[in-house]
Amino acid sequence: MSNSPLVTYTRISPNRSSPRTRTVDRMTIHCYVGQVTAEQGCSGSRFVNYDPVGGASCNYVVGRDGSIGLCVPESDRAWCSSSPSNDSRAITIETASDTTHPYAVTKEAYKALLDLCTDICRRYGKQRLVWLGDKDKTLAYQPAKDEMVLTVHRWFAAKACPGQYLLDRQGAIAEEVTRRLQEEIDTMTYEQWKEYMARYQKELAAQNATMPDLVADAVALGISADGARPRDLMTREEGMVMATAAVRAAKKDPRMK
Repeated sequence: MSNSPLVTYTRISPNRSSPRTRTVDRMTIHCYVGQVTAEQGCSGSRFVNYDPVGGASCNYVVGRDGSIGLCVPESDRAWCSSSPSNDSRAITIETASDTTHPYAVTKEAYKALLDLCTDICRRYGKQRLVWLGDKDKTLAYQPAKDEMVLTVHRWFAAKACPGQYLLDRQGAIAEEVTRRLQEEIDTMTYEQWKEYMARYQKELAAQNATMPDLVADAVALGISADGARPRDLMTREEGMVMATAAVRAAKKDPRMK
């Protein structure tokens, strides 16, 4: 998993679980309750001081000036929504806000939030951001492969978060992000497509094998030279080479005679 290229400040919180154990298919937008910059938000005591019981963190902080801070890499679960189950599936975003109802955010923060949400969906191959507006419906919903679902903190704890201002705009956020994603699909150039494919293959190549014992057996049998890139895409040439090696290995196996 990569992190957003929109990040302008990085300070990694010790309050996180590494790695996350679920596939990302949710996004949870929070109100920070303070008109902070990204640097100030990532440097808050509740984020920088390790506390396994009461500690908190988030993947990103969006500042009042439109700055974007990285607090927890997307590969890790942030401690943000009072729900490990939700946080294990969600990219969590704290957005600078007023300290009182309705916890409004600045125009700069809202614009950066839209940009960040679009970037997250794009990098995960999502074409639609979904807001259902109901806790039970949302938690029971099984998103399609090209969908990411919005959840809110107040569904998991007695909190006002994300505040009325952002809560009232969840639907608008989902619509605008989806519009941007669809527009990109309609206007994508061949060079952009190659760039996205190269990025996707790089992410796949970095992933560990889900069945390492079988990969080790394949290496021992000569089917794979080194077992590298176990989750990467395979070319027809690589398929032919591996199939030929498998046949040769089978012919040497006394059980095949």
